[in-house]
Amino acid sequence: MDQIKHNYVQVDGLKLHVAEIGSESSPVVLFLHGFPEISYTWRHQMIAVANAGFRAIAPDYRGYGLSDIPAQPEKTSFADLVKDIAIILHSLGISKVFVIGKDFGGMVGYVFALFFPEKLAGIITLGIPYMPPQALKQLQTLPEGFYMRRWQEHGRAEADFGRFDAKTVVRTIYILFSRSEVPIASENQEIMDLVEPSAPLPSWFTEEDLETYAASYGKSGFLTALQIPYRSMFEEIAPPNQDPNGMIVEAPALFITGEKDFFFNFPGMAEYLKCGIKNYVPNLEIKYLPEGSHFVHEQFPDKVNQLLLNFLDHNKY
Repeated sequence: MDQIKHNYVQVDGLKLHVAEIGSESSPVVLFLHGFPEISYTWRHQMIAVANAGFRAIAPDYRGYGLSDIPAQPEKTSFADLVKDIAIILHSLGISKVFVIGKDFGGMVGYVFALFFPEKLAGIITLGIPYMPPQALKQLQTLPEGFYMRRWQEHGRAEADFGRFDAKTVVRTIYILFSRSEVPIASENQEIMDLVEPSAPLPSWFTEEDLETYAASYGKSGFLTALQIPYRSMFEEIAPPNQDPNGMIVEAPALFITGEKDFFFNFPGMAEYLKCGIKNYVPNLEIKYLPEGSHFVHEQFPDKVNQLLLNFLDHNKY
């Protein structure tokens, strides 16, 4: 990991952390993390693509990781993150990128693709496919104890997380999200209580990894992370005079999902991937990893890296 450089870019008075590796003359791959992740989540992928002749860049969003926390985290929006990415790329002199997004990072990546199609060489998402606002709203039909609905409720997640230190919160979420069951709490149960304190970490997630995440969230807290994605999930963002539910991404695209990813088991998701998604992303290819969890890129880095490199090489600009 020592070969990855760490820089900062000034955006809206905030210092945003950017991890980077690879030659500045190489095609650029932009990695966008999800939650509870930070740029560190891409450690295996960044080194692999750099060794294959690409320049890898992975920012921490505002309020995440080593980036500054905005003055009002509760007002942060997806539009802010997309603007931040555009400014980071401009400041680094980058005009075209491959985007790779995990979890809600895929949502950020696709919004970026809709606003800046000329900058996009191709897009890959892991864990969550492209979903227009009308499809996302179907998640609200899940029970009240569904983790996303709970975390949208102001104060509840803060109280739930606040019973523990940052390390315990990250540990619990990593264990919970590594399972195939959709996380749903009963009426008098909190989300953090869905994992027994004695439950082991996933075999592919080390104590050293956990310490890195814990140090990050010990600094940043979880306020921005609860705002983005959970409390901003249904904001509709689109270029002027465009219907956010009718926009199409024409760029080459790949979606990688583990068949044991809890998101893959959401009601209607398998059918959407089979019959609906290509209405919005016509040049999409889907790859399934049978034993993969929601953190498939950390669980099976070699398999994921090979899929990424095949896509990047085929569409290299």
